[in-house]
Amino acid sequence: MTTETATFASGCFRGIQKAFESFFKDDTIEIKVGYTGGDVTDFDYRQVCTGTISHAEAIQIKYTPNDIINYSNLVEFFYIMRELTSLDAQVPDVSTQYLSAIFYHSPEQEQIAKRVMDEVQNKHCQGQKICTLIVPANEWYDVEEYHQKYLENNPEGYACPTHFLRWCIVHI
Repeated sequence: MTTETATFASGCFRGIQKAFESFFKDDTIEIKVGYTGGDVTDFDYRQVCTGTISHAEAIQIKYTPNDIINYSNLVEFFYIMRELTSLDAQVPDVSTQYLSAIFYHSPEQEQIAKRVMDEVQNKHCQGQKICTLIVPANEWYDVEEYHQKYLENNPEGYACPTHFLRWCIVHI
């Protein structure tokens, strides 16, 4: 089977990684944290935290599609575990590094992301507008090693409190 890539930004990458890994406990999924969305090539975590460069904290998922793990389900889960109405925030974290975005890797992923966003908007938002960019994937930068699997290695470490499941998953 072919391995595919999905890239999401939704606030603190630590919390996003933990949420996805906790839910998708399967050998066919690998998640790493990093930065994407910006145009600066030489930077570090401190610079990202200043909000002066345009990179977002993100996760990149490598997966082998199957009945449970497919792009549509990953996108739906992305919406389930985040606050939907903030573009650059997952309260209490507010900054451009906390951008809400789906970075698609193919025209098919773009179509799926837009379809799922419309479904979630109609089903769960009760008149509020989803604030998520759906944009082409660009250069990916792995974060410093101490951020990888941070909450697994530091169980008492900080994770954004808004990353939790908001409703039942219908398709998974």
